[in-house]
Amino acid sequence: MMKLKALPDVPRWAAVAAHAVPLVVLPSGLWRIALTFRAPVARVDDPTIGLAVYQLGLTVLAELLAFLTLGLVREWGEVFPRRLPFLGGRPVSARGATFAALAGAFGLAALTCWFTYVAFAGFAPYSPTHLTESTLQKTLFLVCYLPLVAWAPLLTAVAIAYHRRRRLTPTRP
Repeated sequence: MMKLKALPDVPRWAAVAAHAVPLVVLPSGLWRIALTFRAPVARVDDPTIGLAVYQLGLTVLAELLAFLTLGLVREWGEVFPRRLPFLGGRPVSARGATFAALAGAFGLAALTCWFTYVAFAGFAPYSPTHLTESTLQKTLFLVCYLPLVAWAPLLTAVAIAYHRRRRLTPTRP
């Protein structure tokens, strides 16, 4: 069995869910990187440097936000690392971290609903029906983006587990 890095009082299911979040975000990022470097994963009419910067920036931002979920099961989610200026060594507010995580999960759920609607309605220029030219491209798009649907529920579950755990135990020194 694989050993997951988490605090001892974190339920195993919460550690698994937290470690799964960066993995469910990764395929969409890889798809965007492939698109940026002009792999034939979709059709782009007018590739610009701005679009490439946007796609790479979005990929990096999404992965960084996904990795923040690990803070809900690791020590740096309870006490800021010492290397951080002004905050290093201070306890993380359980209420603030829980609120931020649940607000993020709500935002992700709203975005997921909106983009699912756009994909099935097909009215936006960036819906899968307009971006993809072949069945293979459409299948690849769906395989890469479908795991993102799990991001909001996983984050919600881990945030609730974090809140329950932190409510019952004092902050570590």
